[in-house]
Amino acid sequence: MGYKVSENSKIYLVGSGIASLASAVYLIRDAGVPGGNIHILEQDRIAGGSLDGGGDVDSGFLIRGGRMHEEHFVCYWDLLSGVPSYDNPDISVTEETFAFNERFVSNARARLLRGGQKVDLTSFGLSLRDRWDLLRLFLTPENLLDNVTIEEWFLEHFFETNFWLLWSSMFAFQRWSSLAAMRRYMRRFIHLVEGLPRLGGVMRTKYNQYHSVVLPLQRFLKDRGVQFDMGCRVTDVDFSFDNERKRATALTVQREKGAEEIIPLGEEDYVFITNGSITESSDTGSWTTAATLKGKAESGSWQLWEKLAARDISFGNPGVFSDRIDLQKWYSFTATLKDSSFHDYMEKFSGNVDGTGGLVTLTDSNWLMSFVIPRQPHFPNQPDHVKTFWGYGLYADREGNYVPKKMSDCSGREMLEELWRHLGVMDRMAPVVEAGRVNCIPVAMPFIDSLFMPCAWGDRPQVIPEGAENFAFLGQFAEVPTDCVFTVEYSVRCAQTAVYGLFDCGRQPLPVYNSVSKPAILWRATRALMR
Repeated sequence: MGYKVSENSKIYLVGSGIASLASAVYLIRDAGVPGGNIHILEQDRIAGGSLDGGGDVDSGFLIRGGRMHEEHFVCYWDLLSGVPSYDNPDISVTEETFAFNERFVSNARARLLRGGQKVDLTSFGLSLRDRWDLLRLFLTPENLLDNVTIEEWFLEHFFETNFWLLWSSMFAFQRWSSLAAMRRYMRRFIHLVEGLPRLGGVMRTKYNQYHSVVLPLQRFLKDRGVQFDMGCRVTDVDFSFDNERKRATALTVQREKGAEEIIPLGEEDYVFITNGSITESSDTGSWTTAATLKGKAESGSWQLWEKLAARDISFGNPGVFSDRIDLQKWYSFTATLKDSSFHDYMEKFSGNVDGTGGLVTLTDSNWLMSFVIPRQPHFPNQPDHVKTFWGYGLYADREGNYVPKKMSDCSGREMLEELWRHLGVMDRMAPVVEAGRVNCIPVAMPFIDSLFMPCAWGDRPQVIPEGAENFAFLGQFAEVPTDCVFTVEYSVRCAQTAVYGLFDCGRQPLPVYNSVSKPAILWRATRALMR
């Protein structure tokens, strides 16, 4: 396609998640768009989409979740290689992150627990049939897996194995998730299989991803004149259809406390649309109250995509991803402690200093609860005496083993009680609770697993649909063949695909790391699966 940029071109980016921020960087760096011509339209007051993190000692710190990183996220590290880090303008985010992970290497020694004790992970526990089913999946073409779920492929024994417990808790797959998505993960991350029991190869940022990634990107873009229109919700996009040609012609926006406004798109203007969101309609509870489960009625992103999809079949099928909140939701929580007792216990119990252990999963938890103790401080404004950690539960509609309530009905205090009783540390932590030195904020996320819902080819629109002249789709619900959703790499690859496809940049998206073509990696993975 390759249009040349005019100095009069205006580019509108709907949403401020990592895909939009990356698009803005590539528009400036590779397409030559003046920063002042780029407008990021965000309905919230804070940029970053699902990469969030904030709070303070008094109100409690909060992250809804964190995305996994690894060495071969080539698009992501390319993006951040030119962006100064949060703390040091003389090094890039990429340089900071790689240096940080050389100091704090993932080597989890307490990845799975049962009865409060470490599970022996010398074997994945796979039967001959389980291994055969994995091999069949690895070799089956993706186009034969439309709308197939994981539980339709494997026998019941597979879901009792260490492999499934490691896999599902690390990536947040459910039994009813898309089999095609699992196949992509197997092929994309086959080089991580050998280290799965210890989270080998998993990388982390110095701080939470809002401070380590989003704020540096936002500073970088603002310094180049990019306009951030916060509190600005895009409610509709008009299109013209002329034979095979498709053009976006106007945006309808709703600004805070303002009337609806129409932004016309001229012949040289473009719009990039983030369709759908995994953290849309989130709600936070408190130490004493549960979070409230919301839905599409509170979601600007899903409502917008539904309007667009009704206009053209090539714009995808949002209902596939958004209409089963009962299967898509899970709950997370962030704990803030003015006390080191829990962190000291976990360091001694696990053998991991903070920042090296990663995810700990309670395999006998009715909620399938997992938690992560990151390197402290996890927030730049976190004092030395304050500790934080994050956790989540995949099965929020089940009653707890110790707290006789569904996870979805629990306050922050009740979620921590359930965790601590599983670990056998309630007596140790009770004085901390009674002294008021702990807070915990629960979060309900109705769409968090929506990107793993079983789907067919075409349910996600192409990044640049056939015939599109001045628009693209971005994010977890645009189609990027062979790459894996629920990763920052996927979103940044969307950005490269959109910018390099619409504009004459002389560049192509960086290729997906092809670990399946490397015999040594395949041999090590096969050997691990045979144990």
